[in-house]
Amino acid sequence: MKNSIKITFCSIITALSVIFMLLSYFPYFTYAVPAVTGLLMMIVVIELSTRWAFAAYVASSLLVFLFAEPESKLMYICLFGYYPILKAIIEKLNKPVIEWILKLLVFNAAVISVYLIFAGIFGISLDDFKTLGKYGAYVFLAVGNAVFVLYDIAVSRTAMFYISRFHNRVKKMLKL
Repeated sequence: MKNSIKITFCSIITALSVIFMLLSYFPYFTYAVPAVTGLLMMIVVIELSTRWAFAAYVASSLLVFLFAEPESKLMYICLFGYYPILKAIIEKLNKPVIEWILKLLVFNAAVISVYLIFAGIFGISLDDFKTLGKYGAYVFLAVGNAVFVLYDIAVSRTAMFYISRFHNRVKKMLKL
């Protein structure tokens, strides 16, 4: 396949990513929009490769950084934008225990990074988690890990759905 077709496909996915991320300005969409937008990178992984998906992620991250809502853009750039790409790479190990350890390490590193960035910018402290009790921050992180596991499963199932319903059609359009 010609590189021009690949570049065009990645450009379309990048544009869609930016458009979806603009929805993050609506109330209550702060976390859902980056999570769903990240699924677009999964399409590039399936149709082209992780290398092309990473290029689309970098391009979309630069644009998202300029236009999206602050917390959503951090969640996209620090986790959800690249996670479907990284998931594809990690799952090539074919060692489920190691895969889950790596995935959870990535998630926790991303969440803690986002927290530290926001703490630095907005002066948020761990005291803000006291409403959840003495161990509020840990409870919040534990619940986040549980939701992340569900997200990982959802990404896998969405990929299977995409492959069964759309992959052959897109493949014909791209003339792969």
